[in-house]
Amino acid sequence: MIYLGNEIESLKYELTQIKSLLTSLQNELISLKTPPTDKQTDQQTNQQVYPTYSNIPTHNPTVPQEIEGLKNQKNRLSTGNEGVPTDRQTNQQTDQQTQINEENIEQNLKKANVILDSLDKIKKEIRQKFKRLTPQEMAVFSSIYQLEETDPENTTYKQIASNLRLSESSIRDYVLKIIDKGIPIKKYKIDNKKVLLTISPDLKKIATLSTIIQLRGL
Repeated sequence: MIYLGNEIESLKYELTQIKSLLTSLQNELISLKTPPTDKQTDQQTNQQVYPTYSNIPTHNPTVPQEIEGLKNQKNRLSTGNEGVPTDRQTNQQTDQQTQINEENIEQNLKKANVILDSLDKIKKEIRQKFKRLTPQEMAVFSSIYQLEETDPENTTYKQIASNLRLSESSIRDYVLKIIDKGIPIKKYKIDNKKVLLTISPDLKKIATLSTIIQLRGL
């Protein structure tokens, strides 16, 4: 009789749990269909209709423990992938990201090598062109480069001739020879009288004057 009484109490407890679960599901369904104010009213009504039971058996029934054990095992697995552990998904995502990063690094290295090869070719062309200049022509080019850095509004034939202690006609001849050898020197007229000489900005971006002198000496 005692054993049957315990079983009855255990069944009552399970029924109570099932009722509570059904009540919570009903409340959730009501909350999805009704506004927040009605939800609160329904919850209060449900609490009155299904009062809590205080006479829970003092012993530990075997059935609820088995149910809780199954729940804990299910929680350890991802329900969205039918029992596949979530760590496997995380590892796959990490491996994919690592592979993508490695591919991006390889692509950037290839691009960098292409750029470096292009710069090497350009430097070789610059070295070959400037090696064709005579020492006097190189002096004129250097004077134009330095004067443009310090006083860009006064890079005239007259000023360069004064710096090198040569005649203006000599400077004109040297500038023409430098341009004919492929060195990018440009002329700008101001007020149809004053002529300014300037080095191509593209050349300045690629190589400074000191770099050009070093390449010429190789």
